[in-house]
Amino acid sequence: QVQLVESGGGLVQAGGSLRLSCAASGRTFSSYNMGWFRQAPGKERDFVAAITWRDGNTYYADSVKGRFTISRDNAKNTVYLQMNSLKPEDTAVYYCARSPYGLTSRLDNYNYWGQGTQVTVSS
Repeated sequence: QVQLVESGGGLVQAGGSLRLSCAASGRTFSSYNMGWFRQAPGKERDFVAAITWRDGNTYYADSVKGRFTISRDNAKNTVYLQMNSLKPEDTAVYYCARSPYGLTSRLDNYNYWGQGTQVTVSS
């Protein structure tokens, strides 16, 4: 059984930073690509960033490119999302997810999800 647990969310002022963590347990973490998504109230869940397991290639949504950085530590079974220059529109519940496919932004390409962590950015 795969379990993903996010942490690191909270309340921050615009322009501030947060680092989210996603700890994985269960089946081999290092063999799967990982992604971060977010969902604001009343909106669909949107892709944020993804990273490959083998060589650490990354892929970002245009809305976060240059501000967010995804990384992973396979030895610790953990993936991170460093978020800088936060904006009020970044407010959402952030989810990590695991994909057996290639580097992808498609929601349906991810088969395991965490429970989410709330990020609130005040103006």
